[in-house]
Amino acid sequence: MTISNVLLVHGAWHGAWCWASLQQVLDERGIPSHAIDLPGHGISPLPLGNLQSDAAAVVAALESLPPNTLVVGHSYGGAVISQAALQSDRIAHLVYIAAFALEPGESVNGFLKSAPRHKVELGEIIVPSENGTTALDIERAGALLYPGSSAETQSAHARRLSPQPIATMTQEVEGASTRHVDATYVLCNQDRAVHPEHQRIMASRCSTVIELDSDHSPYVDDPERIADIIDGIMSA
Repeated sequence: MTISNVLLVHGAWHGAWCWASLQQVLDERGIPSHAIDLPGHGISPLPLGNLQSDAAAVVAALESLPPNTLVVGHSYGGAVISQAALQSDRIAHLVYIAAFALEPGESVNGFLKSAPRHKVELGEIIVPSENGTTALDIERAGALLYPGSSAETQSAHARRLSPQPIATMTQEVEGASTRHVDATYVLCNQDRAVHPEHQRIMASRCSTVIELDSDHSPYVDDPERIADIIDGIMSA
């Protein structure tokens, strides 16, 4: 099976903008990629939704692309691509970057509650609101999420972050996509947002595991390394 293109799916509070550095590297290698804004994020005009509506957006994007797409999900985006892969036959390979590779009946919060307890610093900067969403403290988010980048990049990224519906974290996936689609897990062992030990549990559900000495966002801090991984999968 020849993989024809790459679809990039962002995590919570983010938007398609977060993939810009990686897309530039992929362009330089002649690898076509597309990044989408999940509903209500980035410049999407749609209202914020839940896991199902986010997955539906990915399925719709896949329909506009040639078949045999490599789909990359970061963090919460892993739950999104897990659900989308149950609803589309156009995915050739899944890549989880410090992401939630969930089993049937699991949600992001459900997995975290059932897994061995490990504290992460992300929990200290989440700011709840009264409208069913959460935000991040932008004064601290940049250094936590992108510590390998410049202060300017950290600040610019942090100020693009947007609210995230709590419903996205509590809705369960309907099946285990990694059981019928080849999947690579990129485990980030310096992560302060999704604990590395939690990542190990989810990585064991994938066919291939690649461990990086990295923080939560290697596609921002070290896009060449993530491009190497994508290039290797597409060339295999």
